[in-house]
Amino acid sequence: MKPCILLIEDDQDMRELVSSHLEHNGFDVQNAEDGIKGQALALQYTPDLILLDLMLPNVDGLTLCQRLRRDERTAGIPILMITALAGTKDKVTGFNSGADDYLTKPFDLEELQVRVKSLLRRTDRAPVGTNAHHEILSYGPLTLVPERFEVIWFERPVRLTHLEFELLHCLLQRHGQTVAPSLILKEVWGYEPDDDIETIRVHVRHLRTKLEPDPRKPRFIKTVYGAGYCLELPTGGQLEGIQDLLIQARQEREAREAQNKQGERASA
Repeated sequence: MKPCILLIEDDQDMRELVSSHLEHNGFDVQNAEDGIKGQALALQYTPDLILLDLMLPNVDGLTLCQRLRRDERTAGIPILMITALAGTKDKVTGFNSGADDYLTKPFDLEELQVRVKSLLRRTDRAPVGTNAHHEILSYGPLTLVPERFEVIWFERPVRLTHLEFELLHCLLQRHGQTVAPSLILKEVWGYEPDDDIETIRVHVRHLRTKLEPDPRKPRFIKTVYGAGYCLELPTGGQLEGIQDLLIQARQEREAREAQNKQGERASA
């Protein structure tokens, strides 16, 4: 069965070019020219991957990406943004809205194919640790649960995205060591883009939000400036008091989210 790709792109020439290339390389492609139709087709087909332009009529790509991530039916579908917006801030905004990868126009069709295959391979591959018994899946207060892309963190489950899980797994295999960005990009993203450090920074920031008592002052996922990132987990006496800090931080975060939702409903 061919992998199904949903291409949401308002430029007809670009849509026909990309669709033709992907179909020629063995993919089944569904097309949408605006955000409303794109969301409808995503729910209808639950594609294996979504190619999403940002500058769309009716509903823009960032808003659509956020909607797809909030809906349980589409939350797990990999999203590759394709856009002419090439600035660092644009890329950060794209990742923060829920994109898995980001490709700027104009792009080479072969590069697009590499990104697509990488995302599909990462999504479909066997769960971490199924055949590699030497892999570390637990250390101190952290246990990875590959089947659910979840971690048990201080005895509480924390749900991660596929990329967050893979990034944490990459760091856990080298616990206490500094992991270079080039190795992270190769192991987690499956390709080697040039100097794409911002891609990693955004996902590290998301991980810290979920695991750190104070993401602004990380104590577990540390930045080693000029060298990479290092995961340092507490053990023994170091564990005392941390769980209370995490509970307090989680309660404060949930209160902020509830406030934000009330504000959204009030302004609607």
